Amino acid sequence: MLAIFKKGLVDPPTELNSPDAAAASSHRKKQSKFSEEEIIKDFQLYYHQPNNPSPLSISFADSAYLAYLPSQAQHHSLQLHQRLFCGMDEMYCIFLGSLNNLSSLLKQYRLAKNTNEAMFMLEAYRTLRDRGPYPADQVLRDLDGSFGFVIYDDRNPGSAFVALGSNQRVQLFWGIAADGSTVISDSLDVVKTSCAKSFAPFPAGCMLHSETGLKSFEHPEKKMKAMPRIDSEGVMCGANFKVDVSSKINSMPRVGSEANWALSGLRYSN
Repeated sequence: MLAIFKKGLVDPPTELNSPDAAAASSHRKKQSKFSEEEIIKDFQLYYHQPNNPSPLSISFADSAYLAYLPSQAQHHSLQLHQRLFCGMDEMYCIFLGSLNNLSSLLKQYRLAKNTNEAMFMLEAYRTLRDRGPYPADQVLRDLDGSFGFVIYDDRNPGSAFVALGSNQRVQLFWGIAADGSTVISDSLDVVKTSCAKSFAPFPAGCMLHSETGLKSFEHPEKKMKAMPRIDSEGVMCGANFKVDVSSKINSMPRVGSEANWALSGLRYSN
């Protein structure tokens, strides 16, 4: 799975960017790709094998790119879990993993029994985005299973939503490419190639939204804290993020039916 979001559509914490990136920009560009199209191409070549289905890739007016490798594809680097893709009504979801309580969730949302996890996440996102009474963190805490997903909502001006379950059985990685785009994938190699030193594991139990930034859905009242990462060569490269247990976010009430369901809480802050 691969998602690329243009700078401005998604703005990750500044600590994710390697402190050496600015000082060594020419070296960085040699390690990073110059365009989203090249990153997509690398993703496709990386997973190309005889008898494997070709990865599906979709671009959205140069603001976002999604690439997906079907579950039946084989590769030594692939995590052993279900991979699903769904698109409907200008919304698109790539879902990794499975939900143990999918049947009960389908009953709760009054959805058909043949609805899979990717389809469910889009229906839940749409319902809560448009008229939902619940904040996103509560919805995510109700998901029982191993999961990671990316949702892109192509309604003008477009928005992205990413979440990773807390049990760490599904892994995602994220980073910042040379042009400032945010790159998210379940492949560490793809993210490292695209982002040089500016990458890290996506924090478990957290969500990322275009408007609110990075936030823990397990502890939504707490801020996220950046922890500098040092690689095997002793070079500082991005940061890991964890819940700052000593902090507190002063939440703001949502107003009106147009309030986005993911906008519960404030933007990530140091």
